[in-house]
Amino acid sequence: MAKFKYKARTKEGELQVGTVEAASRDGAVGLLRGHELFVLFIEEEGKGRWYESAFGFLNRVRIKDMMVFTRQFAAILSAKVPLTDSLVTLRKQTSNPILRDTLMDVSRDVDAGLSLSQALEKYPQVFSIFYVNMIRAAELTGRVEESVNFLADYLEKEQSLETKIKNSLTYPVIMIMLFFGLAGFMATVVFPKIEPIFLEAGVDLPFITSFLIGASKFISAWWWALAIAFAALAVLAVDYFKTPEGKAVLDEVFLRVPVVGDLMKKVYIARFTQSISILVKGGISIPQAVEVAGYTIGSATYRELLHKAAENIRQGENLSQAFAKSEAYFPPLVSQMTAIGEETGRLEDILDKISRFYTREAEDMVSNLVELIQPLMMVVIGVFVGILFASILIPIFELAQRL
Repeated sequence: MAKFKYKARTKEGELQVGTVEAASRDGAVGLLRGHELFVLFIEEEGKGRWYESAFGFLNRVRIKDMMVFTRQFAAILSAKVPLTDSLVTLRKQTSNPILRDTLMDVSRDVDAGLSLSQALEKYPQVFSIFYVNMIRAAELTGRVEESVNFLADYLEKEQSLETKIKNSLTYPVIMIMLFFGLAGFMATVVFPKIEPIFLEAGVDLPFITSFLIGASKFISAWWWALAIAFAALAVLAVDYFKTPEGKAVLDEVFLRVPVVGDLMKKVYIARFTQSISILVKGGISIPQAVEVAGYTIGSATYRELLHKAAENIRQGENLSQAFAKSEAYFPPLVSQMTAIGEETGRLEDILDKISRFYTREAEDMVSNLVELIQPLMMVVIGVFVGILFASILIPIFELAQRL
């Protein structure tokens, strides 16, 4: 038996937090559902440490494969093909072996009585938290087809942006590798040979030259200790950032970084407004829709903010008022547009428009950043190369003046 931490809601909307013992995760979920609880979050205690997922990247599926699968899934669902038959068809059409094997297991789980979201969440290395929770939210409303279409569009945009970023980084990455190769050659071969010449001639080495020579000596002597220290810090960091506290800290740090934070906020706003829109259209109450949406976007900070917003709504506030309390995370436009939706009785449509607006904003912002990455990195590399050569040329120039 294992212990599982969980958060769940009763039919009346009351939040319950605790632990439950079960032989498996599915058993724990089934036990909670048997008590008429809607499970928001469940995780095995002590699970998720670094050594369990250190090589998880080997089992990941490319965004392109996920995008093609999701688009095909949406097309099959629109044809009203039964879910189990859809999964069998998709498995046959999938070329990625990892995804194909996963779909076979998902199909078996669905045949055994699990919901689609329950079956998908057993494979976090393939289906992200955002993906699974969007499906779970759609199952509550019967709008799975609409949700899958949204996911397909979302993954298409993600794949397009990933391609742009890779293309823009290819040349700078090659230049960075060449720079480090050159720096390593000079630190291990050139500097040790020219230092005695300068010392014998009584040339005062500039700070940058002294620093680079000292750094090369230190690295040559203690490279093994540096490697061990780096590996230990990496293990501790990965282990910490997989904990709930670590995820929250990392998420908050990213949201506070200039430019990157603005981009992440736009992405998160687009995600949760789309999710709330789908849930409200399906007849889910606004406070429950807001809280469920918090678990779909993949941000610990926004999950907590939306949880507080849901509690405030249960106490009589409007959604727009709840948003207005945290303008640092919900821009005034969000609360103002939401207020219009509440006044006109078209909240779900307005939220959908907000999602589309911030999706376009995020796409434009990423496109601009991608165009700036290459020239900016080339300038940075040029500065470092100049410093590297100056550390040799300045002492040589002083030596030539003395001769």
